[in-house]
Parts: sequence; C-alpha cells; structure tokens
Amino acid sequence: MFKQMIENPALLTDGYKFCHKDQYPAGLEWTYEAWTPRKSRIEGVTHAVFFGLQGALATLYWKWQKDFFERPLDVVMEEIKEALSGTFGKTNPEMVKNYDYSHFEKLHKLGYLPIKIKALKEGTFVPIGVPMFTIENTLPEFFWFTGYLETVISCLIWQPMTDATIADKYRRILDSYAERTGCNQPGRVFNQGGDFSMRGMGSPEAAYRSTPGHLLSFGGSATIPARNYLMAYYDAKPDVIAYAPSTEHSVMESYGREEKKALLRLITEVYPSGIITFVADTYNLWNFVDNVLTDPEVKAAIMRRNGKVNIRPDSGDPTKIICGDKDANEENIDERLKGFAGTVNKGLIQRLFEIFGGTKNDKGFIELDSHIGAVYGDSITPERAIAICEGLMKNGFVSVSVGLGIGSYTYQYMTRDTLGFALKGTAEIIDGEFKAIYKDPATDTDKFKKSQKGMVAVVFEDGDYKLIDNFTSETIEDIKGNMLKDVFMDGDFVSTQTFDEIRELVASESKRVYNGKF
Repeated sequence: MFKQMIENPALLTDGYKFCHKDQYPAGLEWTYEAWTPRKSRIEGVTHAVFFGLQGALATLYWKWQKDFFERPLDVVMEEIKEALSGTFGKTNPEMVKNYDYSHFEKLHKLGYLPIKIKALKEGTFVPIGVPMFTIENTLPEFFWFTGYLETVISCLIWQPMTDATIADKYRRILDSYAERTGCNQPGRVFNQGGDFSMRGMGSPEAAYRSTPGHLLSFGGSATIPARNYLMAYYDAKPDVIAYAPSTEHSVMESYGREEKKALLRLITEVYPSGIITFVADTYNLWNFVDNVLTDPEVKAAIMRRNGKVNIRPDSGDPTKIICGDKDANEENIDERLKGFAGTVNKGLIQRLFEIFGGTKNDKGFIELDSHIGAVYGDSITPERAIAICEGLMKNGFVSVSVGLGIGSYTYQYMTRDTLGFALKGTAEIIDGEFKAIYKDPATDTDKFKKSQKGMVAVVFEDGDYKLIDNFTSETIEDIKGNMLKDVFMDGDFVSTQTFDEIRELVASESKRVYNGKF
C-alpha cells in the first residue's frame, strides 16, 4: 500500500529556496518584492486582470495552519530534514551536514505567517509593467520568508490571472457581435461562454483555481469544485456556477444508432423540461440533423417541451460546422458524408432554423425558436469565436445562436510567460540601512526582465494605473494616492472582496480600458 504524500507547506517551494537564507549578506533584516505582469503575448491585450491573490492567501493560511503550525514541531522538522537530505545529499553533503534548521523552528514557535502584502483591488485591469501587489517580512529574523514564498504564490496565481484576462477578451468579442446582431436580452452573452476545461487541466486544484477567472466574465462552467472554492474564499453565492444536463458520447453509444429513441427518452422522460444539451455527432451529425430532428415525432416533442434542446457537435472545423462550408459539394466531401452536401454547405444553425423556425429582431437578424439551440465546445479559441460570430452574422443570424464551450484548448494553451508574471525583489534593509535593488540583464534587449527598483507605488493618473518606483521605506509614505493597500498582515486578512464585487469591477474596468474593442 502506498503511503500518503507529505503535505508540509514548508516543502512547497523550489529546492534552491532552502539555500538562500544562508546566501544573503549578513545583517539582512527585511526583504521586499513586487508581482508584475511584464509582457503580453496575447494579441490586443494591454492589461492583465488582477485576480486570485485572496484565494491563494486563504489557501496558504489554511495549509500552514493545519499542516505546519498545528502539527508537532518534531514531526514537521523531521519532514523538512528528510527532504533536504534527500534532495541535496548527493550534490552537496557538506551543506546538508552543516545546515541550520533553526529558522523553521522559530517560525513554528511564532505560529503565524510573518508577512505583509499590499495590493490593488482584485478585478483591476493592470497595464503591463505595473505591479499588482508587494510582499515583505514583518519581523527581522524572517527576512528569508518573503522570497521563500515566491514559488508557491506564483504557482497559485498566475493562471487565474491569465484566465481572467483571456475570458475578458472572449466576453468583449461576444458582446460586440451580440450588439451588432441586435441581441439585447440580459444575460445572453453572460451565459454564451461556458468553461469546459477541467479534464484538460494539470490537476483538480489547477482547474478549480482557473475556472473562477473565466467566471468573472461568464456564468457557466462544468468545473463544479470551483463553486466550493469561490464560496469558501470569495463569499460567492451558491448559484455562482450555472450548468445544464448534457449527454456524452458514451451515453449515445449505449443506444447504438437508435438516436431517435435516445433523444425522445431524454427529452420526454429523463428531462421533460429545462435545458438539455445533446451530443449529436457520435456517428454522423448531418444524418442526425436531416433525419432525426426532422422526424415529426421528434420535432413535435421538442416544440411542445418547456425548455431548450441544445444540439452539440464535437468534431470538425467549428466555423464550418456551425456556419456552413460554402465549398462543400458531393464531389469533394468525405465519403461518409455523401448525400449530405447540401446540409454541410448550409451549416448547423441554418438547418435548425429551417426545421424549427425563428423570428427576426429589429436589426433583421434571425433568432432561433426558443425550443432549439446549439453548443460547440471543441477547440474554441478567440480567433475561432470571431470567425463563428462573423459567419453567423453574414448568414443573417444573431451571434448568440450558439453557445461556446471554452476548454483546455484555451485555458491550457498558456504559461506564466503568456503575461510574463514574476515576483522580484526590489528593496532590502541590511544592518538598518535601506538598499534599493533591481535586475537589468544586458542580454535582455527588449527589457522584458528588467525589474523595478526600490519600493513601488501605483497611482491612477490620466485614466490609467501607473508605476512609480525607487522609493525608500520613508519616502514611500509621502506618496499620495498610492493604490497599493494592506490586504494581509501577520497571518490575517486586513481587507477582503466578494466575488460579486470583483465581477462588477471587472465589467467596469474592461469598459474603461477597451470600451468594447477586442
């Protein structure tokens, strides 16, 4: 039987962090670091959404409390010593032999996290190059702890921030096309983008931290554990996530090719009302559309039902499936699609309209009948979202005719460097004297890795947030309008935000920065 993995939070760091407390100059009393998005690799994105710090700090609080401070000192110290010996024992046995562990013992005796964090409001759209928060130690003997936390903090927060930034881009795209095609019903775009990413994430923890970034701009997600995370750490309401019943291929396969039987059972017996999404391309999407949905019994069941049946394709080119492949004909389509060239040419939304009807809005765009809809959740990207909306608009349909499942093809196709996030030291106090520090590698020709210098402030001037740096611990107090405020001090939150508050700020900040442009 396997042993349970040790989760001592003192081990949640890069190995070299063990070494740094001995490498710093003697007399070091205080270290200060700033978290900054340094570069955008997302087209059209000039600002990063600040989000996830509160959840990360709450996670760290409980992890250190339960798995370090409340456990016996000898147990946690034995775990730390074993890890150090096992990691460095072969490369530098002398270090292991002479290593002084007393700083961990002092931390355990202290019983709380001796750090102070100042931050902007979560939900703020922060220009690239402007810091979002700072961290510093509050007691001289724990100068080493500021940098020690860098790894785990970075690990916990870069993805929620990146996801929130990308989700806002999706929201701006979908909002723009909804307005252009005359869809003004409240909540339609909010529910148009759903998060389908959990199975493609690196871990369950990564999934439930990532999804909240999506939920700042949209209401739907299949990542159920994100709900508990948001309720615990952001005071979210129980309905923070909306999700509808949906089939999958294994369900359809269990009926063989009796798709009519499956659909009728599901929409009349299992889910006689409400929204249900039905995966329709287990065998042949276009056969399902042309021969199952047009069946009088099926059509009548859908039209008299109190709710919507969403048809979900899951393979192929999303734009062509939804909007039609105008080049398709019987000679050039796949052998398995012979006889369906006309439907392939028209696309799913056009055929649903032909079968179930719809109405035109004030701008002349068609809205499908409320009993029928479509969802596509395979390999969606911002570029494909634009292409889909353009295709629908060109075909005369409102852009909200299809829901988009935004999955790991978006939320895993990124790294910490997508927005260049980094937590870097910028100031120290050695033997009572303040020292501004910085990095500026000569080989970094685009200045991507150049850090701030000294203590930093963020002010709001000329319609945006701006960095001012190179302050000392005394001159920083003279800055008026510094937007970096205390949020965490010595193991306790000084201020918190609810998820609803952050959502509202994201909406207003997006309008301030981009004004609907994407």
